[in-house]
Amino acid sequence: MHNLEEFLGDHRPETALVLGSGLGNLIDAVEIVSRAPYSELSDFDAGNVSGHGGELISGHIGSHPVLVLSGRVHYYEQGDPAAMRKPLEALKRVGVNRIVLTNSAGSLDPDAGPGSIMQIVDHINFSGTNPLIGEPTDGRFVGLTSAYDQELQNHFSVAAQEMGIQLHKGVYMWFSGPSFETPAEINMARLMGADAVGMSTVPEVILARFLGMEVAAFSVITNYAAGMTGNELGHEETKENAPKGGAVLSELISAVLRKGF
Repeated sequence: MHNLEEFLGDHRPETALVLGSGLGNLIDAVEIVSRAPYSELSDFDAGNVSGHGGELISGHIGSHPVLVLSGRVHYYEQGDPAAMRKPLEALKRVGVNRIVLTNSAGSLDPDAGPGSIMQIVDHINFSGTNPLIGEPTDGRFVGLTSAYDQELQNHFSVAAQEMGIQLHKGVYMWFSGPSFETPAEINMARLMGADAVGMSTVPEVILARFLGMEVAAFSVITNYAAGMTGNELGHEETKENAPKGGAVLSELISAVLRKGF
């Protein structure tokens, strides 16, 4: 069992990437220095969601040093909204100050169908919980007016335009999961201003901002949300469709990192 410092050795990444379900193809863009399953790292929990790699990869994209988290622990796995706190604290400890989060999500926008990409510009925490509950310091009162860093968003927007990639922008609503939403809940989410729904990312955003990291986040749309097509939802659909949009998102993230922030 190794801690993060031992795993990294002399390599010191500036940016961390968290890969959601089916998005592991971004690893192909990394010039790998080292990799290890979470089970061998004291700062990480392996989790148990199919479609998540469950490993840590250290390397470079172009000349940019990166640390890739292939998979994450979700709130619904343990009932712990702060399940990702220990890994994120470890990232901060080794000097990571910028994090790019990705997820698979259901779309509420008829124009953003399966395989499309949405840049998250804001979120709605509908889970009823928060990863900072129990934090004893005044740091728990984190301001989230600018949770998603505007300068980072601009880098990705410009790159998408230059590459001819359609990059939708919208609000992501966090449901606790693991069951999918009902059509009534989706109607409510639409009325509240959500453009996509999912079961991750928001607690990591809150924790990252608590730790002083800059945040950018993206959803790969894997399905239309409940009630929009009449079809039942399932995780197999997520695993099937995520790589389609994930390939495009991987190209976009790689291009931005190669150019540099």
